[in-house]
Amino acid sequence: MVRMKLGAALLILSAIFATSVVANGEKTMVIMKTSMGNITLELYPEKAPATVENFLKYVDDGFYKDTIFHRVINTFMIQGGGFDCNLSKRSTRAAIKNEAANGLRNERGTIAMARTMVPDSATSQFFINTGNNHNLDFKNPSQRGIGYCVFGRVTDGMAVVDKIRAVATCSKGGMRDVPKADVVIEGIVRMVKPKADGANEKPVESQSTPEADVVPLPAPEIISSGR
Repeated sequence: MVRMKLGAALLILSAIFATSVVANGEKTMVIMKTSMGNITLELYPEKAPATVENFLKYVDDGFYKDTIFHRVINTFMIQGGGFDCNLSKRSTRAAIKNEAANGLRNERGTIAMARTMVPDSATSQFFINTGNNHNLDFKNPSQRGIGYCVFGRVTDGMAVVDKIRAVATCSKGGMRDVPKADVVIEGIVRMVKPKADGANEKPVESQSTPEADVVPLPAPEIISSGR
């Protein structure tokens, strides 16, 4: 009986703690550890709840450990989260609903979900924009206009992103733009970071290149989830 009461009390305390975390406005943060350095990301569950929940499930399961950035296009984006060093595709959960119509834009330093030409086909793969790719933004709910869902932003480690986007690439395993030397995601882990005031937040580097100079998207499958 005492143990049951203690267990119930712990559940109540956990609920209170979870509520206080939300009330205190703590951010949802993760650290992506790569073979070229760490990238810190702030996620936006209030803007893309299903997408962030899905991503964090893969994070918590250790799914991303020893996956690679398998597609790198210097002035466009770096994509990963689905293949290992042998370019073997990992099994994933069911696809999720596309939440691109959330007001977030595919700007330099943002993270978004990769998918096939089917709007609601994203699973585990993501990409980090290395330019202002507004042609990937939501325009309308049609297949070609729905866009790609942004669900977070790099808050630290853009220098690492820039190192990754500059690597030499080749065609390999039936895919183009594959880094010649593996860029490994050693793991992604959650971190707790209190909400900082505007004066203390470190902004993502601005993109000075005019939007017209950003590499255009020739077709939706350029950010596809692979083979």
